[in-house]
Amino acid sequence: MKTAEYDFPLPEELIASRPVTARDSARLMVLRRDGRTEHRTFSELPELLIPGDMLVINNSRVFPARVRGTKPDGSSLDILLVSENSDKSWIIMTKGRYSGEVVIENTLSAAITHGKTAVFSRDIRDVIWKIGRMPLPPYIRRDADEQDRERYQTVYAEKEGSIAAPTAGLHFTPALLDRLKAAGILIRTVTLHVGIGTFRPVKAVRVEDHDMAEESFEINAGLIPEIHRVRNSGRRVIAVGTTSTRTLEGYASGNCTVFPSDGCITGTTDIFIREGHPLRLVDALITNFHLPCSTPLMLVSAFAGRERLLGAYEIAIAMGYRFFSYGDAMLFL
Repeated sequence: MKTAEYDFPLPEELIASRPVTARDSARLMVLRRDGRTEHRTFSELPELLIPGDMLVINNSRVFPARVRGTKPDGSSLDILLVSENSDKSWIIMTKGRYSGEVVIENTLSAAITHGKTAVFSRDIRDVIWKIGRMPLPPYIRRDADEQDRERYQTVYAEKEGSIAAPTAGLHFTPALLDRLKAAGILIRTVTLHVGIGTFRPVKAVRVEDHDMAEESFEINAGLIPEIHRVRNSGRRVIAVGTTSTRTLEGYASGNCTVFPSDGCITGTTDIFIREGHPLRLVDALITNFHLPCSTPLMLVSAFAGRERLLGAYEIAIAMGYRFFSYGDAMLFL
């Protein structure tokens, strides 16, 4: 299939640059297997699920991975910290291929190599929450502010390591989670640290020629047999977000490297889920509205099929749904 078949026109005014006032007041488009489409609000989620269903959430925490460096000539260099290497250097992204020294936020220095690697004068993790900015996606055309430190983060974020939020989870509130539990919905966590692979553009002409970058994950070893019990009982496993889906399905497919340790399954996965991909552990999905020709959009087509998914996007555009990270949500049941 050609990548261009996942393209669609989107009015710029539908790109959400700010979150809604209340997290769970976002709109929720529900696509059911029988072909019905419903328009709800996210706060109605407990009414849409069945006691015994399981929600699987990603508890990765976003860190303020954007910093600004000053070059010797006084010009600035925007830097995105991607991941730390074993030798304490960092993989980074910058505009251009600058090599040389920079001073980071008047706090520490770094040696940059071709805009891809940085070696800092001391551990940047010690100061990142003081000097860094939240790594908002480039389609949000403003600088991150203090509100984003809270709102570009799920309320259950725990394990630091992501450079982008698992955005489907942004709609949950503590009160909504309590209502779900009171309704008999099981809530379980996995961890997948969102990296470049989740949102790197697909440049290949054919979808199947795209290569995903590896991302690290962690699953409690007891979760897998519990998932099988839920499904065998006729209830559903609902992944909250494409990252939770990739975690479970990456493990189930064997398309990953796994290192069992201390009651946890830890590893990395480069699984690329798209239309026709067999889903082995996940029955349903909560997700946001994604960018054209993106791998999250292609993943969602594994649940809905490309034609129905893009048809739903046409409806969403006509009805003024808000798109992307701070936008509204979809539920595939």
